[in-house]
Amino acid sequence: MADKKKRRRPEPNSDDETQLPFKKSLKPDSLILKSLEDLTNSLRSTTSSSSSSKTLTLADLSLSSSCREVTDLTLSSVQSSIESLILRLAHSILSGNGFSFDVPSRSAVNQLYVPELDRIVLKDKTSLRPYANISTVRKSTVTTRILQLIHQLCIKNIHVTKRDLFYTDVKLFQDQTQSDSVLDDVSCMLGCTRSSLNVVAAEKGVVVGRLIFSDNGDMIDCTKMGMGGKAIPPNIDRVGDMQSDALFILLVEKDAAYMRLAEDRFYNRFPCIIVTAKGQPDVATRLFLRKMKMELKLPVLALVDSDPYGLKILSVYGCGSKNMSYDSANLTTPDIKWLGIRPSDLDKYKIPEQCRLPMTEQDIKTGKDLLEEDFVKKNPGWVEELTLMVKTKQKAEIQALSSFGFQYLSEVYLPLKLQQKDWL
Repeated sequence: MADKKKRRRPEPNSDDETQLPFKKSLKPDSLILKSLEDLTNSLRSTTSSSSSSKTLTLADLSLSSSCREVTDLTLSSVQSSIESLILRLAHSILSGNGFSFDVPSRSAVNQLYVPELDRIVLKDKTSLRPYANISTVRKSTVTTRILQLIHQLCIKNIHVTKRDLFYTDVKLFQDQTQSDSVLDDVSCMLGCTRSSLNVVAAEKGVVVGRLIFSDNGDMIDCTKMGMGGKAIPPNIDRVGDMQSDALFILLVEKDAAYMRLAEDRFYNRFPCIIVTAKGQPDVATRLFLRKMKMELKLPVLALVDSDPYGLKILSVYGCGSKNMSYDSANLTTPDIKWLGIRPSDLDKYKIPEQCRLPMTEQDIKTGKDLLEEDFVKKNPGWVEELTLMVKTKQKAEIQALSSFGFQYLSEVYLPLKLQQKDWL
């Protein structure tokens, strides 16, 4: 007599509404793609109609305060500017007056949000950094040393990282944040972008999806870079010849969400380019995102955590950071849409209570401070969502969606968001 085999209990249906909420609400991909095509075509049509008109700049506006902006300069121009500055300092010393640097102030009170440009800019206030003053002697010494090192880079025509720069004189700089800060001061003083100084940050951002571009002459196909994607080059000047059949750019805050979407090859189901800076955006990723937006004329949809810091990260990409407001013209990407995760999504998508986190007092303060920012006030949708967040005192990370399954983000949440055109 044959042995009786125990029957295996049937696996629960992963498509069940209790397992994947709202999956039954999804329409065929072809219909979602049609709405995305309409979005992209609308953007390109608007861009084409406005391309004949001059792009608005600070010089075109009658602002109550004069503002300062930097531009890309050649190495020879940077070298000449440094030499002219040092000659003026030498003349001042020989005249018996010692020397000091006239440094643009990058404090919050010297910054201005310009609604017409939708970005933060730096006003024209400066402060003296004299060598013969006990409170500024060290910082003026660091400034002189940074100028010397930049001058060497100009002569040798080479690039170094900010970390390399720090290690040239560790005892003087003491901490990399100090050399980094003075590097930004030098950029302001010389009136050039930080990339013009040939000092770059270490590679941080990555990109994957429907994008082909040249990197220092080598053609890179971002659909063939594996799950990890292609590291965004720290020197954006070597990037060119961008080609894509994508319908949008998906900007992702977290590395974990990026890897989920890359492994699921979300960009093949919904043609897109996926980018992340793995948290707080670095300069190279901000430059790369702007370059893609401008050259490919694609809408940018952002996926960030539902907390005040997620919105701050989104605002840095869109309106610029206060620390680098002097270079906002080159670092900001206009008209980024907030796709998710938004505070209203927590109830809308039935995020379980155990996946929601209580906001700390600092979180609540940050949220309230954001509500006072002009770039937030300009968008009523942002105000509504942020007000809800502060009221409920709840936050959630993108990974909260994994409570419905590890692929819920790519299989249900994002497709449904795209289908409903649910972005701000």
